[in-house]
Amino acid sequence: MNELLTPSEMGEADRLTIAGGIAGLTLMEAAGRAVADACCRLLRPGDPVLVLVGPGNNGGDGFVAARLLRQRGHVVEVLLLGDRARLKGDAAGAAEAMEAAGIGAAPLFGEVLDAGLLRASLVVDALFGAGLDRGLGGVAAEAVRQVNESGLPVVAVDLPSGVSGASGLPLVNAEGEAVAIRATDTVTFFRAKPGHYLMPGRSLAGRLEIADIGIRGDAIDRIREGDATAIRLWRNGPDLWRDAWRAPGAETHKYARGHAVVLSGPALATGAARLAAASALRVGAGLVTMASPPSAALVNAAHLTAVMLRPVRDETAFDDLLSDGRVTSLVLGPGAGVGERTAAFSLRGLSRLGPRGGTVVLDADAITSFSLDPRVLFDAISGAGANAILTPHAGEFARLFPDLGESDGSKVERARAAARRSGAVIVLKGADTVIAAPDGRAAINVNASAWLATAGSGDVLAGTIAGLGAQAVEPFAAAAMGVWLHGEAGAVAGVALTAEDLPGALKPAMERLLAAQVDVAGEGA
Repeated sequence: MNELLTPSEMGEADRLTIAGGIAGLTLMEAAGRAVADACCRLLRPGDPVLVLVGPGNNGGDGFVAARLLRQRGHVVEVLLLGDRARLKGDAAGAAEAMEAAGIGAAPLFGEVLDAGLLRASLVVDALFGAGLDRGLGGVAAEAVRQVNESGLPVVAVDLPSGVSGASGLPLVNAEGEAVAIRATDTVTFFRAKPGHYLMPGRSLAGRLEIADIGIRGDAIDRIREGDATAIRLWRNGPDLWRDAWRAPGAETHKYARGHAVVLSGPALATGAARLAAASALRVGAGLVTMASPPSAALVNAAHLTAVMLRPVRDETAFDDLLSDGRVTSLVLGPGAGVGERTAAFSLRGLSRLGPRGGTVVLDADAITSFSLDPRVLFDAISGAGANAILTPHAGEFARLFPDLGESDGSKVERARAAARRSGAVIVLKGADTVIAAPDGRAAINVNASAWLATAGSGDVLAGTIAGLGAQAVEPFAAAAMGVWLHGEAGAVAGVALTAEDLPGALKPAMERLLAAQVDVAGEGA
């Protein structure tokens, strides 16, 4: 259930199901019933409902929901955007069934909508679904504004009208405006779309319900048979990477669990690297060493216990440390400083760990140090065959990939393009962090607390990913698992957390994961 389907992939799943013998009107009836059920959970008996319907199949779902809500004792008013005579196919059939139940559809325009909103306790948004490819204008845009201003709860069908199912962005109309419904709840069908989880679509959708309406279970496999590049996007969670990582067994020793190295910054900027090192150790790396400038060694020594300390004056000393074949992962960037030294250490790390399959996580200053010539970094990743993971926030991403701007559409597609260009797994951070691999796999993370938006949180994430990479978890899985654990740690740490809370919170987060694995194993037995 974690696959995310683009609107076109969802359309193909519908088509395959109908071609397999399930009538489109049967699917529409099930979809409308799921919407009516969601409304009833928000309504008291007899509460009036205003249903706004559009001219397509999304509107057809609304006609079904209206009919069922009337049967359940609610006062229902339906307003149709467009001409009733122009309805076609299943939507026309659903409208006829609604009319046969004694419900008419009045034309949607300003004064009628005003009156309907005053009478209603809830609004059903069945104007447009995830397949919308243009911004809302005219009567539709004005209707959306009035619904949003009303403050009424809104149940959206498939996706809030005006939001792109592919990108989560409100679509821009001919006047340059982006108008979209702000829903309380959204009911979608079979699988979620990227737009349900990418911001701001996630906020606009409210609570999301994914309803089973009878779409063929093998539709995903059949779509992939026709196109090997299809459906390569998931909601991030244990089902995606569970098999890539295993807890230590009875025979395990620390050297078998990998050795992570973290490059420290100068004396007055050591905290970020220590957060990364503590996190790498917490998620299971057998050993973690801090590579510290000699001038910062005493500062680091005063704070480190289980993390080992190695003074590293220059590239030669760094190279000597990395020549130990037991070093399996490396973190560069947290607090390291922007400039030639950090870039040189990063290139050295890639050249050393790449040929032996080690993982190199480049974060923060290590990313920005290549902003003047990103190709130097990308060539080094390619030349070393490195398992590289880049963890930029939006600003750092723009420095390495200035042509992949936020205005260019889906965050997923921007991250994928960056992964292909760089040869690295990209962790494009934010409220809707996207993890993308050069081979096209991608995931959207959904479990992050807003309290994680605090200084040092990203350093913990970089260390968490490196700690998993140290254990030979492949880069995409290490990145996705690290992002998910980071989100779980934020939930454990709770309100008003600081980055210092997170390494310790990784322990209960790991316990939750292990408990879930035991449950899954039990079900399999």
